[in-house]
Amino acid sequence: MRPYEPMPTRRGSRSSHVRPRPPSTGRPSPQRVRIPAPDAYRLKKARGISSRRRRIPFLARVLLAAALVVLGGAVFLTAGGGVGALTGALSRSLFGFVDRITATPEPSATSLVVSDAPIIALPTEPYTNQPTADLQVTIPAVEVGNTGARLRIYLTLEGQAPAPIAEVPMGTTIRMVVPVELTPGRNDFNATIVVGGVESEPSPIVTFILDTDPPVLVLATPKEGATVNADNVTLSGTTQPRMTLLARNQANGTSISGQTAADGTFALNLPLENGTNAILMTGRDPAGNVGELTVNLVRGSGTLTASLTSSAARISTASLPVSIQLSALVLDPDGAPLQGAALTFTLTVPGIPPISKDAVSGIDGRASFTTTLPSDVTVGSGLATVLVATAEFGTTSAQKTITIVE
Repeated sequence: MRPYEPMPTRRGSRSSHVRPRPPSTGRPSPQRVRIPAPDAYRLKKARGISSRRRRIPFLARVLLAAALVVLGGAVFLTAGGGVGALTGALSRSLFGFVDRITATPEPSATSLVVSDAPIIALPTEPYTNQPTADLQVTIPAVEVGNTGARLRIYLTLEGQAPAPIAEVPMGTTIRMVVPVELTPGRNDFNATIVVGGVESEPSPIVTFILDTDPPVLVLATPKEGATVNADNVTLSGTTQPRMTLLARNQANGTSISGQTAADGTFALNLPLENGTNAILMTGRDPAGNVGELTVNLVRGSGTLTASLTSSAARISTASLPVSIQLSALVLDPDGAPLQGAALTFTLTVPGIPPISKDAVSGIDGRASFTTTLPSDVTVGSGLATVLVATAEFGTTSAQKTITIVE
């Protein structure tokens, strides 16, 4: 091992590589140099330049991701021998995606809408007995005189779909009249405007009802030939709703008019004359059809009445003793037989005291009393009477003369 030897220094035998300093005499003194400040614009950030790290554009990132997926698929398919299939699918998918991203958007088709829908005026009365009707149509002002536009009329019948029945050119004013034919029953109409094959929204539906059948009048009270014991009679019955009625009494020329109720019922009060009254009723329905009804009535006395008959009005003393029968008929104020009336018969003849008997009228309004005249009866005039009493109609009486002769 070699003994340690100190490293030679430049002051030793080695030659110096440092330039000799000039003599200290005459050496210039150091001076301070001012460093100019940088321009202000170099210290400012350029406008619009962000201090954040710039990102890859979105489209580039999408394409990069797609490429990575495709690359992974390529590695997988390479092992399975599907490189060709992958390449074709990748080409179609990638180029199709790029085409969709870069394609110029095309405006979508919009529906062509013509002006506002027309309006058909509502009829004053939808019911009619006429086979035709005039549709009063109001068209938009912008379509007046438009030679390229037409008014189309639709008809809808019950149970059927709407069907076009007329197509007319635009008029020179906003109001048009279109005549149409009606079908018996309900007819629903609406209209549209057609311009260049494009149709407007339809107008609201307007309805006409064709009715050609005359109405039927049914009289409930009084019945044909009835006796009415009052100055006036009330004719009541049923027919169609919304009808105008007229009743005329041919016996005195008086008339009364009225309207049926919502359910078709009616009641008309008409003055009567003594005796027979022929009353003609007519009814006009909303469509204009007319129905008729005639009824004959008899004006009664209006009071309770009774009549009395005797089996013999003239009796000879030579035939005594003899049986005699008194019969009474009681009628109510309407002239109908009255059942249940209380009757008192009294027979007064010369030579004997008065003979009385109480009775009640039957279902036919009749009651009778039979007695025997003894031989004590003398020549002269006698009298048979009947007194009728009721709780509802008051009282009445009747009498019959009985003559006794030799």
